[in-house]
Amino acid sequence: MADEHSFDISASIDMMEVKNALEVAKKEVANRFDFKGLKAEIELDEKDKTITLLSSSDSKIDALKDIVISKLIKREIPPVALSEKSRENASGGNTKCILKLNDTLDSDNAKKITKAIKEAKIKVNASIRGDEVRVVSKSIDELQNTIKLVKGLNLELPLSFKNLK
Repeated sequence: MADEHSFDISASIDMMEVKNALEVAKKEVANRFDFKGLKAEIELDEKDKTITLLSSSDSKIDALKDIVISKLIKREIPPVALSEKSRENASGGNTKCILKLNDTLDSDNAKKITKAIKEAKIKVNASIRGDEVRVVSKSIDELQNTIKLVKGLNLELPLSFKNLK
């Protein structure tokens, strides 16, 4: 039996699942009656990790956003993985909305996590390692308590807990 147990906290999403969800969303938009004859586009930019929505009005953009979010949820990608970056008028009287995929644990959120763990006085050691937080303890129960604590922080990130050893 190991002397110490550990796990990593990160914020990551599966880009293949995002692609699949967007393809399903595009098919649904093509078949929906309220989008017949209207411009409705959903584009993914993998390099910038953004989703661009383009349609004829704000209400149609909201409908597109709801469709995309529902398809992502079905693929087990939480809605907090998306944030609206900008909304602007595009050419031809259309409206353009850019959604940002949040899939990295930035240093501010990593510090919030480690601070909350230390303030809870759980018998674990938390350290920031790049875009992950490593949590180490002698007790698996303490690690499970830490997972509950971090989930309870309600950070606007798709947190994942990996490599529980």
